[in-house]
Amino acid sequence: MKPLDTTQKEELMEIFNHLHANPEISWKEFKTTAYLKDILEKHGCRTKTFDDCSGVIGEIGAGKPVVALRADMDALWQEVDGVFKANHSCGHDSHMTMAIGAMKMLTQSEGLPKGTIRFIFQPSEEKGTGALKMIEKGIVDDVDYLYGVHVRPIQETKYGHAASAILHGASQSIKGNIIGEDAHAARPHLGTNAIEVASTLLNELSHIHIDPMIPHSVKMTKLHAGGESSNIIPGQAEFTLDMRSQSNDVMASLVEHVKAAAESVANFYKCEINLTMPSNLAAATMNTEAQELMADAICEVLGEENHDGALVTTGSEDFHFYPVKRPHLKATMLGLGCDLEPGLHHPHMTFKKDAMFYGMDILAKVVLKTLEKESGGAKE
Repeated sequence: MKPLDTTQKEELMEIFNHLHANPEISWKEFKTTAYLKDILEKHGCRTKTFDDCSGVIGEIGAGKPVVALRADMDALWQEVDGVFKANHSCGHDSHMTMAIGAMKMLTQSEGLPKGTIRFIFQPSEEKGTGALKMIEKGIVDDVDYLYGVHVRPIQETKYGHAASAILHGASQSIKGNIIGEDAHAARPHLGTNAIEVASTLLNELSHIHIDPMIPHSVKMTKLHAGGESSNIIPGQAEFTLDMRSQSNDVMASLVEHVKAAAESVANFYKCEINLTMPSNLAAATMNTEAQELMADAICEVLGEENHDGALVTTGSEDFHFYPVKRPHLKATMLGLGCDLEPGLHHPHMTFKKDAMFYGMDILAKVVLKTLEKESGGAKE
């Protein structure tokens, strides 16, 4: 497989700069979809888009095995220098660029092993719902191996290093409403103080005990009760809980404990506590075969001494829904060291851009190695 030449690297930096300068938030990535579709088709890829959502699929080759490379597309909506705007502070612009770079390397290779290579440009990772939409569309039903990529903060790994797996944790958001009765501040016995209810619930949450060997947490991240009048005891409040776990099973147990705590507190105060769960993300599930192939590609590109193994992180990623919902998938995610700082989602996040080029090389090589392994070396 030929390395990228200087002209190709310049073209890829232009692609990155375009994507970085034209961010689009979750489910609004329509211009990004059209831009990527055009690039894929110019390189001979068959493409597929969707009537009801953003996102684009590119494909080369035919038959089995089917090896897929996934990149997320959406930007965050955040305050940057006092102005709220779409902003690529999670590195999705680099992920798309690396997938395009890997595509360029593979499409210009002669005599690829037998099989199908699929490039999945997925919307709405930041909402945690894009992967589920692609699964619903059947995009990975026939896929054998699935690879992803994410740039990593300097706190996890450094420039010139890479990890063969990112073990993200599970996350769950729960919204709650406390429904009681207002009362005059001089007559607290005639109402239900929603602040006291929330305080008791918070205390109950601190007494949830699950296997301490598996990291997990639950905390109240929002509480709103009362208005401008200080002499009214508020009977109603709304709150949000954020839950994390490195295990999907522990997360399921944590949810049940929270439900039980809310029911107990509601019964004690004779009020209602209604819970809704708008979003969740699955924890990573390890696949040894995919990780070993990724490790081989990393060692070939960067050297064995610069392979970090698997990174464990408390962040979450909807990539992990793919193998959870489709257990036949052998999946892993490349963790790319690039001296990213001060951190993911910081409005002024930055990283060493040339790291993308060895990221492209690793991704192209892991796809090639997988095809060679699964097809037994047979050529198209």
